[in-house]
Amino acid sequence: MLTDAQIKKAKPAEKAYRLVDGNGLHLFVTPSGGKLWRYRYKVEGVEKLLSLGQYPLVSLLEARAARDDAKSNQRAGHDPSIVKKIKKLTGARSGKATFEELAREWHALQKPRWVERHADDVLYSLERDVFPHIGDLIPSDITPATVLGVLRMTENREAKETARRLRQRISAVFVYGIASGRADQDPAAVVTKAMAPLKKGKQPAVVDLEALHEMLRQTEAVPAYGVTKLAIRLLALTAVRPGTLATTPWSEFDELDRKKPVWRIPAERMKLKLEHKGDESRDHLVPLSHQAVEVIDAVRTITGKGPFVFPNARHAHKPMSENAMGYLLNRAGYHSKHVPHGFRSSFSTIMNERFPADRQVIDFMLAHVPKDKVESAYNRALYLPQRIKLAQEWAELLMQNAPPAMELLTGPVKILKR
Repeated sequence: MLTDAQIKKAKPAEKAYRLVDGNGLHLFVTPSGGKLWRYRYKVEGVEKLLSLGQYPLVSLLEARAARDDAKSNQRAGHDPSIVKKIKKLTGARSGKATFEELAREWHALQKPRWVERHADDVLYSLERDVFPHIGDLIPSDITPATVLGVLRMTENREAKETARRLRQRISAVFVYGIASGRADQDPAAVVTKAMAPLKKGKQPAVVDLEALHEMLRQTEAVPAYGVTKLAIRLLALTAVRPGTLATTPWSEFDELDRKKPVWRIPAERMKLKLEHKGDESRDHLVPLSHQAVEVIDAVRTITGKGPFVFPNARHAHKPMSENAMGYLLNRAGYHSKHVPHGFRSSFSTIMNERFPADRQVIDFMLAHVPKDKVESAYNRALYLPQRIKLAQEWAELLMQNAPPAMELLTGPVKILKR
């Protein structure tokens, strides 16, 4: 058996040679002076060599321990060389990675197949609701009860849908950890039935015209930031998705045709498959009624010098959160009765009742493409004359006895806490 003294005294020779330690372990000394640990073994009668590292980075004791591990793998029926390659490929680190490290690796791998906004939302939800509680724990220390406790905190702020999405994301991280050799199980997989139940059906919406008038009156009477009130009015008039409206840049309204104003929303901002995001032919055209243009003109007097039509109340360089519109509806007394997305249901229900022959046109106004439509045949200008007419009809119905848009900027304002 070798000693440290023998290893240190070993000098390079004209040809490489070996210093044998025993049980297959030897030190390989190269003509240039390198000293490499190697383990010689056989698999099905074939001799193989396993590199264990360079001396002195790997000491004699460490080399012997590595040899013993290799022999254990052999006894278990595994080829030590293949085991080493698998560990290198998977990046296995004996479970030492924290949940946050795994989650960020998983997110980086998934990001190329997501649209930018969704990728940002996924990471933000983990940073806000998960990492502060279990981010610094290693996977083996996280139990189903721990995961459920994290999700309960999100459920308790009346965000049950968000909690469900969080569970899916946490589970995906654990699956990635299992696949890469840094987790043994997925504790998020078993908590689904222990979570708070979701209400069945569509998102809450007021779908009666008179009730809708009353809701808008009450909402516009609540002390609040006038720009948020205008956002809700434009949302009701156009029936676009709240997230799309909240992030609208002024550039989309700067060159409107005043005779036939149509808002062109780029495909990249629409709810589309990733492969359609850069396709200009899939831009969504939203006919703007006179009342909608009035809202745009009113809000321009407040936010027109910034990048966004509806900026954040505290940070003008950032877009409004769609939650701001939801909070205003809640304060007006419509919690669990109507959400910002509900204006799409309001529009669809009321207009289909009045114009049943125009069902396809109304669906197209909501950016609902028929499932049997050939994707390559998509035509953004389809039904445009009818859509322009229906948009004005809807505005006339919705804005009966409504105050001018400018008055929403002069009403009572909620004082923002700094």
